[in-house]
Amino acid sequence: MGRKLKNVTVTMDEETARWARIEAAKRELSLSRFLGEVLRERMVDQNTYSRAMERYFSQEPRRHRRADQPLPTRDELHDRSGLR
Repeated sequence: MGRKLKNVTVTMDEETARWARIEAAKRELSLSRFLGEVLRERMVDQNTYSRAMERYFSQEPRRHRRADQPLPTRDELHDRSGLR
């Protein structure tokens, strides 16, 4: 059995409404279904990001180099030759 759906009224400017109708048509969706999917994707992305941030900040701080290893020079930090 699927999720229970809730009807809502959405108010937006004409330019945004036109764009949304076109995007929905490209995907062969009703405007209502398109907006629901866009909002659901946004919710999932936000939840995923929040969980990742919580995992990162829950880790114990640790060194990324040995104590006897010198810090990189400014030139080493900003070297872009390998990217070209």
